[in-house]
Amino acid sequence: MAHTRLCVTVAARTMADLLARRDALAGADLVELRLDTVDRPDVHGALAGRRGPVVVTCRPTWEGGAFQGSEEERLGILERAVEAGADFVDVEAKALTPSFAGGAHRDRLVVSMHDFEGVPGDLDARVEAMSATGAGTVKVAVMARRLSDCLPLLAVAKRRGAPTSVIAMGEAGLATRLLAARFGSCWTYAAEDGAVAPGQLSARRMEGEFGFSRVGADTALYGVLGRPVSHSVSPAMHNAAFRALGLDAVYLPLAAESYPDFVTFAEVMDLRGASVTAPFKVDAFNHATCEDDESRRSQAVNTLRRREGRWEGLNTDAAGFMAPLTRQGGVTGARVTVLGAGGAARAVAVALGAAGARVTLCARRAEQAEAVARLAGARVVHWPPAPGSWDILVNATPVGTYPRIDESPLPAAALEGGLVYDLVYNPPRTRLMEDAAARGCRTLGGLDMLVAQAQAQCAWWTGAHPPDRTMRDAALARLHEINHV
Repeated sequence: MAHTRLCVTVAARTMADLLARRDALAGADLVELRLDTVDRPDVHGALAGRRGPVVVTCRPTWEGGAFQGSEEERLGILERAVEAGADFVDVEAKALTPSFAGGAHRDRLVVSMHDFEGVPGDLDARVEAMSATGAGTVKVAVMARRLSDCLPLLAVAKRRGAPTSVIAMGEAGLATRLLAARFGSCWTYAAEDGAVAPGQLSARRMEGEFGFSRVGADTALYGVLGRPVSHSVSPAMHNAAFRALGLDAVYLPLAAESYPDFVTFAEVMDLRGASVTAPFKVDAFNHATCEDDESRRSQAVNTLRRREGRWEGLNTDAAGFMAPLTRQGGVTGARVTVLGAGGAARAVAVALGAAGARVTLCARRAEQAEAVARLAGARVVHWPPAPGSWDILVNATPVGTYPRIDESPLPAAALEGGLVYDLVYNPPRTRLMEDAAARGCRTLGGLDMLVAQAQAQCAWWTGAHPPDRTMRDAALARLHEINHV
């Protein structure tokens, strides 16, 4: 399979800034110059002194761009780009005239379509019509509302048999960008800085975190199943572990609409395994074969692997959660209040009960809390828990997660106890932890649990344990990057 190039999109308000950004890029196979974002676009200036091949684009507002002038003016810019020798010029299928498509320059034309509503039912007919224009490259960009929306794009490039770039926009479409070679794309797009299109990742993340240039047809696929998953640092951790272990594998964000949507995508793409996060931990348990006690007790799994056509489930949340508590002396006889009643709360409540703690569940959804309490042998109390009613408080809700870092599940005055353990890991030190420390409590953050459960997942999938600190260092680096953008 031919190498899939990475095309880095550069947009700016002025020509000077556009050129500075263009020339600052290192390692890009191709650069897309978005002249529609420039206040006074200069085609010859954009091409002068370029150090590598470029795609000139001047996208109209009616196809997701920023160009505010007339259509005549816009097409004039693109025609001048052709005449000036641009390596590639992107023209929308709706705007491509026979005279524009004809001539010796047609191999340098990229005819494109963008559907921001979804995957059109007549996709094949549209691709056929674009191919018939004689343009050298066809670009297809559709909006993915679910993972399975990516699947119709698998056959587009193969059926066309000529240079094609296929992209599913949005969080659910990330696989088409990261697995561009598998989708048959001649190139895919990354952002130079901020994303220009929905779901676009930075070139730095594409290569540094996901190893884009190393992902091929035989690369083993793993991922994190959830919705949303763009905030997850699991890709950074697991991809770092795969690299350290010398494995040809990549780990992707998988933003599914539903559990069946995930299964459809995973089986077509031959996914080997997945981490599972909210809201799919119970669904994963209900549909997988689970042989570990923690999964059966909590009736939730956070890890899946596919073996001989069937899905196996495992819960590494409990072991990951207990590891830092065990280092602090254990929980036997301690009064532990767990905030929340979701998949994470299930796992930790069951683990605490099995370790000898006296567990109380406190959640705003009383019916769900009762169901978890029955599994864990716990009792339920009304929200919020009374000050002084616990020795250990565990926050198993997402409250306080980046970017809403000023929020806390409880007011500071309610924090009377010995230890506060916040399962939120971004930021590493939450508002709840800060308030608890100010009230004299000891604190634990969610990063220790996150790393411990991820190490167990990697070992279950691959049979190898990643080197110490590899996953923790990768998680901290990604958190620093997220919080300093």
